[in-house]
Amino acid sequence: TGYYGDGLNAIIVFAACFLPDISRTDYNYVMENLFLYVISTLELMVAEDYMIVYLNGATPRRRMPGLGWMKKCYQMIDRRLRKNLKSFIIVHPSWFIRTILAVTRPFISSKFSSKIQYVNTLAELREMIPMEYVHIPDSIVKYDEEKCIKRRMR
Repeated sequence: TGYYGDGLNAIIVFAACFLPDISRTDYNYVMENLFLYVISTLELMVAEDYMIVYLNGATPRRRMPGLGWMKKCYQMIDRRLRKNLKSFIIVHPSWFIRTILAVTRPFISSKFSSKIQYVNTLAELREMIPMEYVHIPDSIVKYDEEKCIKRRMR
């Protein structure tokens, strides 16, 4: 979590690589409680505009949240929180994430859809938001460096 702007608006960083593995026997219970924790934290932190940075890189498919879970999250988020969300930035979007969002776009409000932004590298993210208050996990930094090296080799 970090802040930006004069009003110290919140930047919520969400690293998918730390989500539980879907093979856990208590997966649904853990995800349900994780969602409730995230929502209660947002409600405490967010008084003004905020943005969410979703770090998708270095996340195996078995740790990515399912479509049903994401839909439930969206539906349960308070209207004020949806309204105050200024951007939802997805860093290192996979083909899977892009496909899910393309398929669900007709069911999501156009206002919310317009807030979704894809960012392919941490350098692109730095151009969009102040990074001095944002912690990026080492595994994501390493993933980004490897991806940039592969891109340069092409």
